Amino acid sequence: MTLVEPLIRYFKNYFPLTAKEKEELSIRFSERRIKRRGFVLQAGDVCRHFTFVVSGCLKMYAVDASGKEHNLQFVAENDWITDMASFYPEKPGKVYIEAVEPTTVLQIKHEDLIYLYTNYHKFDRNFRIIIEQKYIALQNRLLLNISATAEERYLYFMEQYPHLANRLPNTQIASYIGITPEFLSKIRKERSLSQ
Repeated sequence: MTLVEPLIRYFKNYFPLTAKEKEELSIRFSERRIKRRGFVLQAGDVCRHFTFVVSGCLKMYAVDASGKEHNLQFVAENDWITDMASFYPEKPGKVYIEAVEPTTVLQIKHEDLIYLYTNYHKFDRNFRIIIEQKYIALQNRLLLNISATAEERYLYFMEQYPHLANRLPNTQIASYIGITPEFLSKIRKERSLSQ
């Protein structure tokens, strides 16, 4: 299996790839292995890569003035992550991207992604769709944060991340939902009793 085989399988779900396009992926993407709690990105750094998760799980979070972490996003196998507010304008970012568990990723640099956009329009279209999906998820999450109960936010988490519910500690899930781990335990207990 080649280094970029997981990426080739991912793209094949959307469009067929020519031999030249597969070759471009192998040239433009590089593999990186990240230990648990290792960083893909730290606040203050410029995000230089768009990242595809081959195995493992990453979280994106911000830290407030009191030092409290606020989880913004989780990504696992066959999903993408980047700090778009840093990656595209090439300016220092305000978020961290950290491995929740040992993780293997494939990364593409900004200039290489622009090359693919320019020379292979199917990649331009596919990455636009990825970005649109991420934007829709962000908008849905913002609406939930201002209008939904804690239980509704928990149910949304379970709908969006069913594959991660047993892989993430309660503290991580609670941070994403915006509640304490104790309140999360209470919600889970009440839901198990009502079912």
